Amino acid sequence: MTRVRVTAPRSAARPASGIEPRESVEDSAVGQVFVRSLIRSQLRLALVVAGGFLLILGAFPLLLAAIPGLADTRFAGIPLDWLLLGAGIYPVTGISAWLYIRSAARNEARYRDLAGER
Repeated sequence: MTRVRVTAPRSAARPASGIEPRESVEDSAVGQVFVRSLIRSQLRLALVVAGGFLLILGAFPLLLAAIPGLADTRFAGIPLDWLLLGAGIYPVTGISAWLYIRSAARNEARYRDLAGER
């Protein structure tokens, strides 16, 4: 049994109705600057959101140390510090994620506007 390679002719890949392929924005020097700017802004955004989240999470032990009776307080039989850490961190996570997604989408929309993409 022999192998047979079947390929389509390259001439069939021409654009329809005489439309030339659009030059990619990343191919020009200005486009590369736009892409680097987008990458930097997305990285900066990720670091700010992650840093803010870690700052809030790190403030929790400081809160327990600053208010001595907080660790001994119980709510519905559950220690308040456990309740704050277990249930209170979820809204902070959700808000951080929502802010990140909204800001990342805004950064990408600015890039598309600058690059002239639709």
